Amino acid sequence: MQFSNTLVAVSALVASCAGHSLLSTPAPRGNTKWWGTCAAGAGCSGPCDSPKAESPFNSIYNPKTYVQRGQELEIVWNRLNHPGGFVRLAMVPFNQSDDWAAFNDNVLKYTCYETTCGPSDPNDDYFGHLNGPGSSPCKTTLTIPENIPDNTAMTLQWIWYGGGIYYGEPDTSFGEYYSCSDMIVTGGPSSNQKPEPVFKGGDVTYPNSDVCKYWGSNRVGDCNFGGRKPNPIEGDLLSQSLEPCMRGPELKGKPYGMDSGSEPSPAESSYSAPSNNNDVASSAAPESPAQPEAPAASEAPVSSEAPVSSEAPVSSEAPVSSEAPAPNYPEVPEQSEIPTEESPATPIYSEKPESKCIPRSL
Repeated sequence: MQFSNTLVAVSALVASCAGHSLLSTPAPRGNTKWWGTCAAGAGCSGPCDSPKAESPFNSIYNPKTYVQRGQELEIVWNRLNHPGGFVRLAMVPFNQSDDWAAFNDNVLKYTCYETTCGPSDPNDDYFGHLNGPGSSPCKTTLTIPENIPDNTAMTLQWIWYGGGIYYGEPDTSFGEYYSCSDMIVTGGPSSNQKPEPVFKGGDVTYPNSDVCKYWGSNRVGDCNFGGRKPNPIEGDLLSQSLEPCMRGPELKGKPYGMDSGSEPSPAESSYSAPSNNNDVASSAAPESPAQPEAPAASEAPVSSEAPVSSEAPVSSEAPVSSEAPAPNYPEVPEQSEIPTEESPATPIYSEKPESKCIPRSL
């Protein structure tokens, strides 16, 4: 029955009201404070799901992931009932993985969130075309840069942004979500050339177009909530997050920096403030979210293998930009700590009037 299908759709989306998304493969660092996820709206401000000091990668009992230069690494995340948005992939040396500027300066790839996945029932259009619930895996691949020295510890950053339909409201966008995975690069073809970032478009809604479906903003940093944190109220689920980030219709386009002129379209700048008690992100925000408070990460197990140098220096002096190419790594120094600069200041967000977010009635 249509009524039953609608109830299932509403229940699935309302149950995921606070929203969540995270990297699945390769294994992310995770954390204990936010049950593994890192949502800007919940107060986790990245650039990773936990800081390098709390990464399981530091443990001698943690099995290390090894990859080669030039390898096509499979990247997997689950849709988790959320439609739309972009995924950004960046990679820096492990010792720079607390530095937002380093990641912003070393972007490798953008793709659509629903690049190989979609709703469980394509005929369920209660929240719009192909916007229904479904948690199938989404996948892409990333070419490991050839200019990384052997035995270098690296950190892959995964960001989801521009996702839509917060708490069953079709005109709302989520905040940003962050995950990181640590690995060792060794072997494979070598080159001094610094790779340029690429965009692979096409999702379940626009499978034959070089665009993605999204809500809110197409730029990293616009929905990071400026490092602000929610004030949870007992018994009020919505108070646990600053989301939604923006209000406005479903959009289609390319990531900021990969579109012509690198300027938001008029539609992207016409959003009105949500009418609940959350913060609205400015569409002028740069790709420079605030530095995080250290969440408590649990240490994953396993053994250490070949000696690893995590000291490949990459300059973080470059301006923050999603157009910046991936790192160009010189020789790895021995046993020296890499200094990192503070990230540029994040945008300031305005307060919004307080009210309740009520799911759409049947």
